[in-house]
Amino acid sequence: MRVWAVANQKGGVGKTTTSVALAGLLADAGKRVVVVDLDPHGSMTSYFGQDPDSLEHSVFELFQHQGSVPEGLPRQLLLPTSHERISLLPSSTVLATLERQSPGQNGLGLVVAKSLTQLWQDYDHAIIDSPPLLGVLMVNALAASQQLVIPVQTEFLAVKGLERMVSTLAMINRSRKQALPYTIVPTLFDRRTQASMNTLKVLRQGYEANLWQAFIPVDTRLRDASRAGLVPSQFDSGSRAVIAYRALLKHLLAYQATPQVA
Repeated sequence: MRVWAVANQKGGVGKTTTSVALAGLLADAGKRVVVVDLDPHGSMTSYFGQDPDSLEHSVFELFQHQGSVPEGLPRQLLLPTSHERISLLPSSTVLATLERQSPGQNGLGLVVAKSLTQLWQDYDHAIIDSPPLLGVLMVNALAASQQLVIPVQTEFLAVKGLERMVSTLAMINRSRKQALPYTIVPTLFDRRTQASMNTLKVLRQGYEANLWQAFIPVDTRLRDASRAGLVPSQFDSGSRAVIAYRALLKHLLAYQATPQVA
């Protein structure tokens, strides 16, 4: 299994869309994919037609066992999605209470890694949609992943969020056996605006070594796909954004991650 986390310490940059689009393209290619929603807002969970406000069972249950994960629990929490090869570990809004509970518990930083170990033979890829805040949930996402995708909206404030994310990653890497490789993905790019053009220039000047050199364009078909509850490639395989995400996936797959089992 390859495990990718999609994270940024700023909301609204396209994390969920990127997670779902990549998962869809992998599934279209015949891969078995599990998507993990670690954001208390539950955007990915909502995308696939589930209500994070009313779900009885969610990834929150994985964190209720003092850092251990009961055998079989991750499998019990899986939900089907609109794509036959994608399964969902859903979020719920109760995840927002986890930070208040975590100081009294040890080992919570590896819960997701341990959970994915139980699913290792069942799926080819796992994609984790991370919350935009540094805390136990983001730490779990980064600890479990072999590769990090950082979507960055092409506007000034998003670059500030990227600076915080890169700083967080440096801190996390100090506790890892090997540094977590990351790819910065410019999103919501609109070549008609000076803000997008200037931000892309800043990214290329400051982060060239880790930057995917293309970009994901603004595309209303992504919003339409979300409304329909379908991965973008199912909704419109020829849309500008899907073509861009297909190129991004090819770029990410070129990185040969060494499988890491928790």
